Parts: sequence; C-alpha cells; structure tokens
Amino acid sequence: MTTPLLVTGGTGTLGRLVVARLLAAGQPVRVLSRRPQTDPDVEHVGGDLREGVGVDEAVAGVSTILHLSGEPRGDDVATRHVARAAARAGAAHLVLISIIGADKLPLGFYRAKVAAERAVVESGVPFSLLRAAQFHDLVLTLAQKVVASPVLAIPTGVRLQPVDAHDVATRLVELGLGPPVGIAPDLPGPVTYPLVDLVRSYLAAVGKRRLVIPLRLPGAVGRAYRAGDNLSAATPTGTRTWEAFLARRVPG
Repeated sequence: MTTPLLVTGGTGTLGRLVVARLLAAGQPVRVLSRRPQTDPDVEHVGGDLREGVGVDEAVAGVSTILHLSGEPRGDDVATRHVARAAARAGAAHLVLISIIGADKLPLGFYRAKVAAERAVVESGVPFSLLRAAQFHDLVLTLAQKVVASPVLAIPTGVRLQPVDAHDVATRLVELGLGPPVGIAPDLPGPVTYPLVDLVRSYLAAVGKRRLVIPLRLPGAVGRAYRAGDNLSAATPTGTRTWEAFLARRVPG
C-alpha cells in the first residue's frame, strides 16, 4: 500500500490546491489541521504546529511531507516542530514553501521565514525548498483594504511579481512527487508591476476613483524594496498574470 503524503496547511488557499492535485494524481493524502475536517478522500489528523501537538502522530508512516502552513506569527517555531518530527520519523523528503527575498527584506515575518528555512536545512531530512512571490490573492486582499480610504498613500519604488497560487501548487506537487532537490529555483509571477499600477488596475476593475499620493518608504525597508530585493530573475515563471486573475475574480 502506498504511504500517504502529509500536507500541513492543507485547508488553506495553497494547501487545498495542492491536496486536490495530489488526489488527482492518485496519491493518498493526510492533512494536519487544528480543526476536524470531513472529507472521505483525505485522512485528517488534529494538531497544533506552534504547540507541537499531534505532529509526531501526523508524520508517522509518512515518507514525504509538504509543509505549507504559513503562520502570521511563530512560523519558525511551527516549522521546527515539523522538521524535528520528520527527522525522528525518518522521513525521506520535506518540502517547504517560502518567500522570494526572505533573506534580504528586514521584516519580522521574513526573518521568521529564514529561520523556518534554516530549521528544514539543518534537520538532516532530505528537502526541497521553494521560494515563491506573493500570491495574486494576497495582492487582491491588500488592494481591497487600501481602497477603502478616499485618499491612497502608495509607496513609490515598490515592485511586485505576483504569482498565481495554482502555478505554485503545481510546482509544489512536482517537487513533492519527485526526489529532493535542495534549493529549488524561485517561482515569481510572469510580470513585474509597480505597486501603484496593481492598485490602479484594481480600482479600474471595480469602477472606483481614488486620489493616489506617492509615499517614499523610509529606512532599510524602503531601501530594500527600491533595490528590488523582493524580486527574482528566475525562469520559468508562473503563467497567469495579474490581469487574468483580476478578470476572473472581479466581476466585469
């Protein structure tokens, strides 16, 4: 009998897409989540990654683990629990999703991502590490929040390479079903956009008008974004553009 693949974060935006692709490929799937789930096609194990509860039970008998859970806080702690449990269980492959520029952007969330990467690399478990750009879904959420104000202060010099979650899910499944590759090539989106253009295209899509005021980000964070430390020149890229995503998500 084929052993299941464990997916953490399997009920999130990315995780659901990965689980669906694994099932379509005929792979048995186990999902670790905080809340009990009902799905006859998936084995669910309850647990808490940040507390380390249920992690050893989830990895038992598993060869490959796709750690896709992204905690707003404590992501490094959660990943250490997964990596250590994977090592204790003798797992053959640990796949981690991270963010392009995590080692360059002086932000707390990015520092936690780097610590999570280090936990995987130092675990002794063969691994595949994929850094992807921000998802279209995240950019959409940010745009929706920003335009709630009649006047928009948009940082200048900030560029993004938003990538579609479907493209990332496809790549993660390829990695998970293959041998460990170590550090995989980055996965940016197909187009680089100034942040202000992303916001303006959303405004046009929803038929709203707002006064846009350019804002220069100060300090090390501003310098990093203006230098493009969050960008990648890697190829291939994702295939679905922001415009295509927006056309599907925002009714015309």
